Amino acid sequence: MPDTVTEPAPDRADAIQAARESFSGRTLTEPQFREAWAIAGILHGEIKKSGSFHEKLIDYAHAYARNERFDAMRSETVIRDIYTGRFGQSLNKTREALLGRQENLPTGLEPKIEAAAEQVCTLIKDGPTQPFYKAYDEASRGLAGELGVTQQDAKRRMDEAYEARHGTSLYEDGKALEEAYHKPVREAEIAARKAEQIETRHRMHSRA
Repeated sequence: MPDTVTEPAPDRADAIQAARESFSGRTLTEPQFREAWAIAGILHGEIKKSGSFHEKLIDYAHAYARNERFDAMRSETVIRDIYTGRFGQSLNKTREALLGRQENLPTGLEPKIEAAAEQVCTLIKDGPTQPFYKAYDEASRGLAGELGVTQQDAKRRMDEAYEARHGTSLYEDGKALEEAYHKPVREAEIAARKAEQIETRHRMHSRA
């Protein structure tokens, strides 16, 4: 079985202690540590979303180093150390474990994948309706967590399952539902907000 992907443990005492006692963690001030801790969480989320972290690590390493007395290379080392302390494994190990599990999923998961794809349509139509991109994100994150895969991989599986069942694109059907169900609600909200703003301005002018 592939290694597991360690889940975040925000502010958990043992995770904080492990990160604090890492080679880099011992050298950081409290604000520096908290910033590196936050960046580690962002990178963990990016791995779970896309299965990659290198570009985001480079961006954040440069930003982190900008106001500190170390360069971007040192900044990257600090972030990697804090990540390992916080999550119990390195960035690379987390990524490899997640991608490895994607390649070794058990059979019989089709009903879960189909249900997640159908959930997108339900979220757009029912209750506090929402646009396609938000419904798609919510359903795919849930499926990714259940299957232990990246959100990107979950979306791919949902798209394939939906098209196999309906012969149409989840994106196209979802956008059509957005137009029919969400757009009128959104336009009504915008109109109500504009009317309220006009009324507020009118009251203010009346008092002047």
